[in-house]
Amino acid sequence: NWVYIPRQPRAVIHFLGGAFVAAAPHLTYRLLLEDLGKQGYATIATPFINTFDHRAIACDVYNRFEDTLDLLQDRRYLPTSSLPVYGVGHSMGCKLHLLIGSLYDVKRTGNILISFNNFSARDAVPLMGQMPQEFNVEFTPNPQETLELISGYYDVPRNLIVKFSNDTIDQSYTLGQTLKQIFPGQVSMLKINGSHLTPLGQDFQVQLNPQFFTPFDAIGQWFKQEVHRDLHQLKREILEWLDPVVSR
Repeated sequence: NWVYIPRQPRAVIHFLGGAFVAAAPHLTYRLLLEDLGKQGYATIATPFINTFDHRAIACDVYNRFEDTLDLLQDRRYLPTSSLPVYGVGHSMGCKLHLLIGSLYDVKRTGNILISFNNFSARDAVPLMGQMPQEFNVEFTPNPQETLELISGYYDVPRNLIVKFSNDTIDQSYTLGQTLKQIFPGQVSMLKINGSHLTPLGQDFQVQLNPQFFTPFDAIGQWFKQEVHRDLHQLKREILEWLDPVVSR
């Protein structure tokens, strides 16, 4: 696990990323995770390699998170008194948090589910749709089984579901309808500007001329602001959703 601990943590976030970028979340989601840490949230980001057995991945990342949390408390990097624990997932990371909340007796104050998708392997994996039918394999659980597990066993009432306006592979609406039936009044759905890749916004430095502020400097600053604008909005929405509970 990759760990970020502020001096006085207000809560703990378990972060799980998307299928093809989750192997190095401290790099691919660095801006988002560091900014959450700077606002007082201890963050444990669990990397994983995607396979077709999503149930096994959920079990693995859950156990590694719990082991790391226990270790940090034993070594007093985190207070032994219980802090609120939130799951934050992007894309496939949403599915894993939903499986964890359905398969295990977890104690979560809430989950933030960003850009949820629940496609079949044929739709999600490049070239899979071009293979002969007899060679096709499917995720475990498959999309329908996933929704049935959530409907029957998911036990994290408070959820924030985030959808981006320019995200063609998002399936948040179906998830939202399912969770609202289970937990009326406790599920928030939010649509903001951005795309499926917005949480991956990376930082870069604009080198300003110390003596002359040229039009090129102005363009560079504008470009940086535009690139990060949607990511900044995502961070604001996450923090606003977290604050009321943490401050109680």
